[in-house]
Amino acid sequence: MIEDLEELVCCESFSSDLEAVARSARVVAAMGARHLGAQPEFLVIDDVTHLRWTFGTPKVLLLGHHDTVWPIGSLTTHPWSVTDGVARGPGVFDMKAGLVQTFHALAGLDSLDGITLLITGDEEVGSRTSSKLIEEAARGPVATFVMEASADGGALKTSRKGTSDYTVKVHGKAAHAGLEPEKGANAGVELAHQILAIAALGQGPTTVTPTILSGGTALNTVPAAASVGVDVRVAEASEQARVDAAIRALEPVVAGTTLEVQGGFNRPPLEATMSSSLFALAQELAAGLGLGPLTSASVGGASDGNFTAGVGCPTLDGLGAVGGGAHADSEHVVVAEMPRRTALLRALIEAVQNGAPTGAA
Repeated sequence: MIEDLEELVCCESFSSDLEAVARSARVVAAMGARHLGAQPEFLVIDDVTHLRWTFGTPKVLLLGHHDTVWPIGSLTTHPWSVTDGVARGPGVFDMKAGLVQTFHALAGLDSLDGITLLITGDEEVGSRTSSKLIEEAARGPVATFVMEASADGGALKTSRKGTSDYTVKVHGKAAHAGLEPEKGANAGVELAHQILAIAALGQGPTTVTPTILSGGTALNTVPAAASVGVDVRVAEASEQARVDAAIRALEPVVAGTTLEVQGGFNRPPLEATMSSSLFALAQELAAGLGLGPLTSASVGGASDGNFTAGVGCPTLDGLGAVGGGAHADSEHVVVAEMPRRTALLRALIEAVQNGAPTGAA
């Protein structure tokens, strides 16, 4: 498993470098073929390379991604290493160890019948080209297991917030800031009003966060344009709809300005009801395997598991690596946990193959 992990980590796969993603897909495909005895489909959409293995009529969907947030050349500053039982390197935790565990879990099964494995190439940048593939793949199976890294302490992820992304643009009118500012319509002042209104939409677990700001062209000119990016995280679909309606209903305050709203839903929430039966099954199986008690976590970050839950497929996330530091200098994997998590995944797949209840309607 460590040799496989080294091979994947040392093939850098920065999401925005499509040649690197395609090269990574070939390496992942070859590794999967060695373990599964079958070649995948290469699904290239807008030059982004995804992989899919399908065995029989889909009953279990395994979901992962091979792209990372690490720019090409990160191996120079964050080299692959295994020291004192800890593996390090760009993408080792998010989520190349999860891919290795998936291949080894499948290789140990008596039968691959009923399994679909989908490994995408753009999860880290919003799954723009793969979201429809994921939703399509999740409409037949009775369970989805997402091989994203675990939460703190190895906790499985039983709920994830849904995400929406917006850009609110203000259109105003330029004027000389010293000679005749009254003849302008200040897009910057209007943006300030809108930022306060947008930030006030957050309530309870719903967060609405103004992020990227821009506006103006010169120090002595009334801004004719300004904009703000907005990050929305919600625990329930009803909240996603509420915030969307409120953002689209924003009205300008400064005379002479107009508003334009771009963006919308990115991922629906993975609500706890979509994972409860699978988590109970995982707890039972972990006890039988002597893996100790499993814990669960609700997290604010989204994954492709949000898409599978959004179309109604019971989904359990965070079954991948145990470690920490995703996207950070401290990214690492606890090597001793890899075979333990592999055994749990294999047991979950076998249980579903044999008809264990998953919570599917």
